[in-house]
Amino acid sequence: MRSLFVALASALGVPPAALAAALLASLLCGFVGTVVVLRRLVALGGGIAHAAFGGVGLALLLGFDPLFGAGAVAALAAAALSPLRSERLARQDAAIGVLWAVGMAVGMLLLSGAAHNDTQVESILFGDLAQVKSGDLALLAGFVFAMIAVLLLFSRELVATAFDDEHARLQGLPVGILSFVLLLVVAFAVVALLSLVGIVLAIALLAIPPLVALRLFRSLPAIVAAGCAVGLVLTVGGLALGARLATPAGPTIILLGGVVLGLVQLLPQRVLRAPRPDAAARLRA
Repeated sequence: MRSLFVALASALGVPPAALAAALLASLLCGFVGTVVVLRRLVALGGGIAHAAFGGVGLALLLGFDPLFGAGAVAALAAAALSPLRSERLARQDAAIGVLWAVGMAVGMLLLSGAAHNDTQVESILFGDLAQVKSGDLALLAGFVFAMIAVLLLFSRELVATAFDDEHARLQGLPVGILSFVLLLVVAFAVVALLSLVGIVLAIALLAIPPLVALRLFRSLPAIVAAGCAVGLVLTVGGLALGARLATPAGPTIILLGGVVLGLVQLLPQRVLRAPRPDAAARLRA
């Protein structure tokens, strides 16, 4: 099995570790990405991702692994934004914007005093699969399977909280804690994708596959499965294209995703499955 995987990576012209990271990332696209899109957490996830850059700068300044710094700050950002989930939209948008800008500013200031090189910073911002190591893969796998386990074990509670706070409270559910757990899953998903596409593009990779799946399918299981499949096509295809065109893997993956999403949007409505009820409503059922 291992030899077949290595042979496949060789045929695609990518390192085996990079291919393994792409496979793991595709699972996040289906499971976490579907929640992000249906719950409309894309902007919030982007704010968390850019806030995490402050943790990257702090970790490099102190000599720690940037992934741990990003994870710690992402968790703090999720805790800060969770109470605002039920607030007025304008207030939440303002908080996301401030967190986004402050995180990037703090990260750049800390990086100015940290020992690093331009290539290292570029890989953090846009990903660098050539630097993925076995230790990174183990950490990524732990992230991925832990997040999927949380979503599956507490799916009904998280869905009830995500789409109808008041009803969840009447059921006696701990809405505040569940909202924080949901945002924490999104935060860690963003951190898990840093090595693949970097901070700037992580939320786009989470959003594009479910958007493609939502255009084609109507049932939640099909959307999740299609999101995983599309994520796999984009990550592996982007890796292979990047290797052949000598372009960075992260931006290549996202651009390929943009092309696929655009093509799906151009499909005539009669080709798609219709009528398609709102997937969010099916989640609440």
